[in-house]
Amino acid sequence: MGERTGELEPELIRRASQGDRLAFGQLLEQHYDFIHAVAWKWTRSSADADDIAQDVCVRLASAISGFRGEGRFRTWLYTLVLNAVRDDARRSMREKRKTEEWSLDPSSQGVEAEEDDMQEIWTAVQQLSPKQRDAVMLVYSEGLDHGEAAEVLGCSANTVSWHLHEARKRLKIILGREVA
Repeated sequence: MGERTGELEPELIRRASQGDRLAFGQLLEQHYDFIHAVAWKWTRSSADADDIAQDVCVRLASAISGFRGEGRFRTWLYTLVLNAVRDDARRSMREKRKTEEWSLDPSSQGVEAEEDDMQEIWTAVQQLSPKQRDAVMLVYSEGLDHGEAAEVLGCSANTVSWHLHEARKRLKIILGREVA
C-alpha cells in the first residue's frame, strides 16, 4: 500500500480535503514520520516532538481543505509543523525562562563535550529573532535551499538570505561571550 499511496498522493489529498477519513489516514501514515522528525529537529525533545506531531495531525484534519496544490504538499506541511512549533515555543517560553532550562549552566547540560557544544549552539539559535531562527533551522537543519525556505516562511529568497546573514552576525556575538 505504501508504494501505491505514494503514486496517488494528489488523489489522497483531494479525497482527504473532501472529508474521506480513509484517505486522510493514509496521508497521515505517509507523512507522520516526516512531521515528527521536523518537530524533533526544531525542539530537540522527543516529548515535545510527540506533542507537536499530535497537534499537527489534529490541525491537518481541518487545514487540509486549505491546501490549494499551488506548491508541493511537503512544503505546505513544513509550514503547518513550523506554526505548531512556534505555538508550542510561545506556550513554554515563560516556563523555560523561569527554570532556565536553556541557559548555559554546566550543571544542566550533558556530561559529554559534544552534547555541551550542541546545547550551546541550540541555545544560541533559540536567542535569535523568530525570523532569523526559522531561516537558520530551515536552511541548516532541514537542508532546504533559500527558495524552499522562502516558500515555507512566506517571503522572498532574498529575505531568507538576509535573515541568515543577520543570524550569523548575531550568533557570533552570542557564542563569543560567556552566558550565565
